[in-house]
Amino acid sequence: MGLFDNLAGALGSNAGAAIGDLLKDQDLGGLVERFDKAGLGEIAGSWVSKGANLDISADQIQAVLGSGPVAQMAERLGVDPAQAADQIARLLPQVVDRLTPDGKLPGGGGLGGLLGGLKL
Repeated sequence: MGLFDNLAGALGSNAGAAIGDLLKDQDLGGLVERFDKAGLGEIAGSWVSKGANLDISADQIQAVLGSGPVAQMAERLGVDPAQAADQIARLLPQVVDRLTPDGKLPGGGGLGGLLGGLKL
C-alpha cells in the first residue's frame, strides 16, 4: 500500500490525492525553510532528523501553508478548512519523516516523485 492509499484510508477517499496535490510542487527543503521562516524550524527539523517528531498545530499549519492551499484541500475533501488543517498537522510530520530516513533533506526537486512510492 502506497502513501496515497494510506492517506486516503486515514482521511477519506480523496485525501491522498488532495495531500499529494498540496505537496507535489513543493521542494522539501523549501517547505522546511517556510516553517523555519515562520519560527517553526525546530518543529520541521524534528521531522527531518532521526529523533522523535515534534507536533504541530492546525493553526501553525495554516500560518505556514496559507489559508488558500488549506481551503483548496478542504474543498476537495468536503470538510471545513479547520478539519483539513488538523489532518495536515497530523500527517505532514509523518510524510516528511519518511521522506528523510537518513535525517537529511534530499537534493532538489518536487515532492511529487518522492511521494509516489512512499510507504506510511
